[in-house]
Amino acid sequence: MKTSHARSLAGMLLALALLLPPGATAFTGFDYVVPSVQPETASGFSEKPGWATTRFAVAAANPLATDAGYQVLQAGGSAIDAAIAVQMVLTLVEPQSSGIGGGAFLMHFDGSEVRAYDGRETAPAAVDERLFLDAEGQPLAFMDAAASGLSVGVPGVVRMLEKAHRAHGRLPWPALFVPAITLAEQGFPVSARLHVSLDAEDALRGDVAAAAFYYDAEGEPWPVGHVLKNPALAAILRRLAEDGADALHVGPIAQDLVARVNTHPERPGAITETDLAGYAAVSREPLCTDWKVYRVCGFPPPSSGHLTIMQMLGLLEAADPVGDPRPVALQDGLPGTDWLHRFLEAARLAFADRGMYIADPDFVEAPAGDWTTLLAPAYLRERAALIGETSMGRASPGTPGPLTVSRARQPEQRESGTSHVSIVDSDGNALAMTTTIESAFGARILADGGTGLAGGYLLNNELTDFSFQPRDEDGRPIANRVEPGKRPRSSMSPTLVFDRDGGGLIASLGSPGGAAIIHYTARTLIAMFDWGLDAQRAIDLPHAVTLGGPVFVEQGRFPQTTVEALQARGHEVSERELTSGLQAIRRTADGFFSGADPRREGIVMGD
Repeated sequence: MKTSHARSLAGMLLALALLLPPGATAFTGFDYVVPSVQPETASGFSEKPGWATTRFAVAAANPLATDAGYQVLQAGGSAIDAAIAVQMVLTLVEPQSSGIGGGAFLMHFDGSEVRAYDGRETAPAAVDERLFLDAEGQPLAFMDAAASGLSVGVPGVVRMLEKAHRAHGRLPWPALFVPAITLAEQGFPVSARLHVSLDAEDALRGDVAAAAFYYDAEGEPWPVGHVLKNPALAAILRRLAEDGADALHVGPIAQDLVARVNTHPERPGAITETDLAGYAAVSREPLCTDWKVYRVCGFPPPSSGHLTIMQMLGLLEAADPVGDPRPVALQDGLPGTDWLHRFLEAARLAFADRGMYIADPDFVEAPAGDWTTLLAPAYLRERAALIGETSMGRASPGTPGPLTVSRARQPEQRESGTSHVSIVDSDGNALAMTTTIESAFGARILADGGTGLAGGYLLNNELTDFSFQPRDEDGRPIANRVEPGKRPRSSMSPTLVFDRDGGGLIASLGSPGGAAIIHYTARTLIAMFDWGLDAQRAIDLPHAVTLGGPVFVEQGRFPQTTVEALQARGHEVSERELTSGLQAIRRTADGFFSGADPRREGIVMGD
């Protein structure tokens, strides 16, 4: 281990001894040191250089989290080991985006096999499809639903990471909690992004515990650089280190979660200790799709990410199958009007199918019983023929295959939050993990695990990813409606890319950003593999998004002539901040070249 990460053996043994259950043997191979790195400014667009590494790389949304994963890899840990350390630190330093109170999708490659680990939250057994309807049968306003006990799903990320660790972990489970526990006890400097997020947040101040922890006596968010300690989270993580995921799902921590949800002062939920105890992470068959000379592997339903991304890529290929796309697509280094128009029209078509068909596969059937009917070449050619010179407006769903139940299309609905982690270790194990508590600060409920200490972790509002409206006016069910035990549809798109012929890993990538995750990831794949840009330059490019209606282009990043040209083609265009959080690791002849999104505070580290 490098000298800068050295620490006394006595101090290390003491730290681990406090974590291990009685009678256990202390592990002496991981020596965590609090780094001197400070989180960088998170507002605006801060250019990043990209990072070249030789043996391994870890990319995460906060420098302290990236460093925790880096130190685990340095100590000989696997990619999964590093991801666990990263997630626990993110719970502390980026509480607005993910944490142990939420869920995640993880794609893992062990050098020969790709596996998909589903840690998505589930709906409590006591809910029904009217969960988010008011007394008159109308959908609640989003924030009324989100900032409440109604929105909290049974968390799954810790159970999922535990399952993956049993299969692919190398270092002992307790050792992976040392970085987060150390930082929680010693304190971490509040980053610019956390400060800005707290300042913009109103509903979090309505939770007494959260208001006392994240804000000063005058109700102002702690300033950038303020050292924030979280003793409650340290105690909770210590329990998780000792007892595994059971500590979150059974016993005092679970009881505290249930009490906070079910005694919410305005809209209590209905989660039970039985719901928590019965949660199971699921191993799913990944979806791997051939695209050009690559094989792109992503998450199956309940994620809509891979299917919608690959529909978009397939539609673009079907709409313009001949010629080199690079000179047409890029004009003065930016995506040009012709390409943007086709990309946005492909998104309209793909999102129309997404809204009709995709939901938890344990509750809905795929068209013709097979999700890949949505990606069939003949079907994509048929749909691509609808892309003309002007915008089609709102697209209708296609018919990729028969269904036994007539369904309604889900109306557009807000999605947000999330964080992404990409890691490749020195043995060639790789992962892409997208992790979330849904909206910024989740349900705005801070739980201390029954410790009585300051701080804790935030509960998710993941159930608002279900359709608030369960049926259309004719009574036809919406696939993604609320049902007991169901996992809400997601846009999370953790992606691994392989050589189509040789099978070798080429890239790991993904992003936060709600439904726009799909656009961010699709555009980055195109920029890297169609346009020949490196990972950082691909991430840097400006965004354009439509969920089927208006078009949003990234504020200040496109010339006015591009906006006007899109409007001339019939698009309703406006500018807004599109704060992706892309992370990408791409293999090169010398190792890896990786990128982190300049719109957020993430970095890449590796050797």
